[in-house]
Amino acid sequence: MAENKTRHLPANAALAQARFVRTAPMKCRRVVDMVRGLDVQEALDILRFAPQSASEPVAKVLASAVANAEHNKSLDRRDLFVSQAYVDEGPTLKRFRPRAQGRAFRIRKRTSHITIVVEAAAPAGATAKAAPKKKAGAR
Repeated sequence: MAENKTRHLPANAALAQARFVRTAPMKCRRVVDMVRGLDVQEALDILRFAPQSASEPVAKVLASAVANAEHNKSLDRRDLFVSQAYVDEGPTLKRFRPRAQGRAFRIRKRTSHITIVVEAAAPAGATAKAAPKKKAGAR
Protein backbone atom coordinates (compact mmCIF):
# COMPACT_ATOMS: atom_id res chain seq x y z
CA MET A 1 0.00 0.00 0.00
CA ALA A 2 2.52 2.57 -1.12
CA GLU A 3 0.09 5.22 -2.25
CA ASN A 4 -2.66 7.06 -0.48
CA LYS A 5 -5.80 7.09 -2.60
CA THR A 6 -7.69 10.06 -1.24
CA ARG A 7 -10.24 11.21 -3.76
CA HIS A 8 -11.21 14.79 -4.30
CA LEU A 9 -14.57 14.63 -6.06
CA PRO A 10 -16.41 17.72 -7.22
CA ALA A 11 -19.71 18.57 -5.53
CA ASN A 12 -21.67 17.26 -8.52
CA ALA A 13 -20.05 13.79 -8.56
CA ALA A 14 -20.60 10.53 -6.69
CA LEU A 15 -18.47 7.39 -6.45
CA ALA A 16 -19.16 3.70 -5.98
CA GLN A 17 -16.69 0.89 -5.63
CA ALA A 18 -16.85 -2.90 -5.56
CA ARG A 19 -13.75 -4.55 -4.19
CA PHE A 20 -12.52 -8.13 -4.39
CA VAL A 21 -14.86 -9.06 -7.27
CA ARG A 22 -13.99 -12.59 -8.43
CA THR A 23 -13.58 -11.69 -12.09
CA ALA A 24 -10.32 -11.10 -13.89
CA PRO A 25 -9.48 -7.39 -14.35
CA MET A 26 -8.96 -7.74 -18.11
CA LYS A 27 -12.48 -9.13 -18.49
CA CYS A 28 -13.94 -6.31 -16.39
CA ARG A 29 -12.01 -3.67 -18.33
CA ARG A 30 -13.62 -4.83 -21.59
CA VAL A 31 -17.02 -4.07 -20.10
CA VAL A 32 -16.04 -0.83 -18.36
CA ASP A 33 -14.59 0.55 -21.60
CA MET A 34 -18.03 0.20 -23.24
CA VAL A 35 -19.77 2.54 -20.78
CA ARG A 36 -17.14 5.16 -19.99
CA GLY A 37 -18.39 8.62 -20.96
CA LEU A 38 -22.01 7.58 -21.62
CA ASP A 39 -25.04 8.90 -19.80
CA VAL A 40 -26.24 6.65 -17.01
CA GLN A 41 -29.44 5.28 -18.54
CA GLU A 42 -27.73 4.39 -21.81
CA ALA A 43 -24.87 2.72 -19.92
CA LEU A 44 -27.29 0.63 -17.83
CA ASP A 45 -29.13 -0.45 -20.99
CA ILE A 46 -25.86 -1.53 -22.63
CA LEU A 47 -24.81 -3.47 -19.52
CA ARG A 48 -28.19 -5.16 -19.21
CA PHE A 49 -27.87 -6.74 -22.65
CA ALA A 50 -24.09 -7.26 -22.82
CA PRO A 51 -23.17 -10.95 -23.16
CA GLN A 52 -20.08 -10.71 -20.92
CA SER A 53 -20.39 -12.12 -17.43
CA ALA A 54 -18.49 -9.14 -16.02
CA SER A 55 -21.33 -6.82 -17.04
CA GLU A 56 -23.38 -7.88 -13.99
CA PRO A 57 -21.00 -6.59 -11.26
CA VAL A 58 -20.22 -3.48 -13.34
CA ALA A 59 -23.96 -2.76 -13.65
CA LYS A 60 -24.36 -3.15 -9.89
CA VAL A 61 -21.54 -0.68 -9.21
CA LEU A 62 -23.02 1.80 -11.70
CA ALA A 63 -26.47 1.50 -10.09
CA SER A 64 -24.88 2.05 -6.70
CA ALA A 65 -23.05 5.17 -7.93
CA VAL A 66 -26.35 6.54 -9.27
CA ALA A 67 -28.07 5.82 -5.94
CA ASN A 68 -25.23 7.55 -4.08
CA ALA A 69 -25.59 10.60 -6.32
CA GLU A 70 -29.35 10.75 -5.77
CA HIS A 71 -29.32 10.10 -2.04
CA ASN A 72 -26.13 11.74 -0.80
CA LYS A 73 -25.67 14.59 -3.28
CA SER A 74 -29.36 15.20 -4.29
CA LEU A 75 -28.51 15.01 -7.99
CA ASP A 76 -31.03 14.26 -10.73
CA ARG A 77 -30.64 10.85 -12.35
CA ARG A 78 -31.36 12.21 -15.85
CA ASP A 79 -28.37 14.58 -15.72
CA LEU A 80 -25.77 11.98 -14.72
CA PHE A 81 -23.08 10.50 -16.93
CA VAL A 82 -20.15 8.15 -16.29
CA SER A 83 -17.21 10.52 -15.87
CA GLN A 84 -14.65 7.97 -14.61
CA ALA A 85 -14.66 4.19 -14.71
CA TYR A 86 -11.66 2.01 -14.06
CA VAL A 87 -10.73 -1.45 -12.84
CA ASP A 88 -7.76 -2.13 -10.58
CA GLU A 89 -6.27 -5.52 -9.87
CA GLY A 90 -7.05 -7.06 -6.51
CA PRO A 91 -5.24 -9.88 -4.72
CA THR A 92 -4.76 -13.12 -6.64
CA LEU A 93 -5.88 -16.41 -5.11
CA LYS A 94 -3.34 -19.13 -5.91
CA ARG A 95 -4.56 -22.68 -6.30
CA PHE A 96 -2.87 -25.86 -7.54
CA ARG A 97 -4.21 -28.23 -10.16
CA PRO A 98 -2.95 -31.82 -10.08
CA ARG A 99 -1.45 -32.94 -13.39
CA ALA A 100 0.01 -36.14 -14.78
CA GLN A 101 3.07 -37.83 -13.26
CA GLY A 102 2.84 -36.03 -9.92
CA ARG A 103 3.15 -32.53 -11.30
CA ALA A 104 1.08 -29.58 -10.11
CA PHE A 105 0.19 -26.51 -12.17
CA ARG A 106 -0.59 -23.21 -10.51
CA ILE A 107 -3.99 -21.66 -11.18
CA ARG A 108 -4.33 -17.93 -10.54
CA LYS A 109 -7.83 -16.79 -9.62
CA ARG A 110 -7.71 -13.06 -10.13
CA THR A 111 -9.85 -10.46 -8.41
CA SER A 112 -10.82 -6.91 -9.37
CA HIS A 113 -11.63 -3.60 -7.73
CA ILE A 114 -14.24 -1.79 -9.88
CA THR A 115 -14.63 1.98 -9.41
CA ILE A 116 -17.20 4.15 -11.17
CA VAL A 117 -17.71 7.91 -10.75
CA VAL A 118 -20.88 9.54 -12.05
CA GLU A 119 -21.10 13.27 -12.51
CA ALA A 120 -23.93 15.65 -13.26
CA ALA A 121 -23.63 17.29 -16.64
CA ALA A 122 -23.41 21.06 -16.40
CA PRO A 123 -26.14 23.06 -18.13
CA ALA A 124 -25.39 23.71 -21.81
CA GLY A 125 -25.15 27.48 -21.41
CA ALA A 126 -22.80 27.34 -18.44
CA THR A 127 -19.95 25.48 -20.13
CA ALA A 128 -20.06 27.09 -23.57
CA LYS A 129 -17.85 30.15 -23.39
CA ALA A 130 -17.78 32.68 -26.17
CA ALA A 131 -14.75 32.20 -28.38
CA PRO A 132 -12.53 35.28 -28.70
CA LYS A 133 -13.28 37.12 -31.92
CA LYS A 134 -10.46 37.54 -34.39
CA LYS A 135 -9.73 40.87 -35.95
CA ALA A 136 -10.71 41.12 -39.58
CA GLY A 137 -7.36 42.43 -40.84
CA ALA A 138 -5.00 40.32 -38.70
CA ARG A 139 -3.47 37.14 -40.14
